[in-house]
Amino acid sequence: MTVSTRFRLTDKAIRKALDALSSQSDEIAKALALVGYPASRRREHSFESLARIVVGQQLSTKAAATISQRTVDALGGEWLPEAVLRAAPETLRAAGLSQQKTGYLQSLAKAVISGSLVLDALPRQSDEEVEAAITAIRGFGRWSAHMYMMFALGRPDIWPSGDLAVRVGFGRMMGWRDRPTEQTVIAEGAAFAPHRSALALLCWHYYSEAPL
Repeated sequence: MTVSTRFRLTDKAIRKALDALSSQSDEIAKALALVGYPASRRREHSFESLARIVVGQQLSTKAAATISQRTVDALGGEWLPEAVLRAAPETLRAAGLSQQKTGYLQSLAKAVISGSLVLDALPRQSDEEVEAAITAIRGFGRWSAHMYMMFALGRPDIWPSGDLAVRVGFGRMMGWRDRPTEQTVIAEGAAFAPHRSALALLCWHYYSEAPL
């Protein structure tokens, strides 16, 4: 299987994908007309990006940014796996990380240093292979893998059905009265392959911008 190593979730690609979905779905067309195109959210393909995903789990964007900055300061100004393992757990805790997230960050650092997670290999792997590699690390579930595949690798057909804002935004766009379950979102979202990353971005955008 040949996998493109290019970052394909660019602003231009997002617009093209959502135009295609708008011709397929009146609901998506109406949502796009109401809130406009979402912007791309590119991150570096790096240890730092994975580490920041750990920090940001179940936190607001503002809180995650604050704790991330405190953590990198505690590590000497740079996100390196060696620095994570050198740091005393108390130092990471003082930066604002919970005991659980401290353990997750250490597990990530150990995986990279040991070679059980080869970052340079991820761009050449399929979506399924990348998800398996990332979720093999303690503390990294499907949501974490999906965030990395979308924003660091630019994969165009990732559907983060486990994200609450995606589920709520998708349900509102579709005009459903009740908040959909993850299984419903998975099933109903299947029709929008291979453009589900762009659709997820629109769901987030709609969730935050559309009037209730």
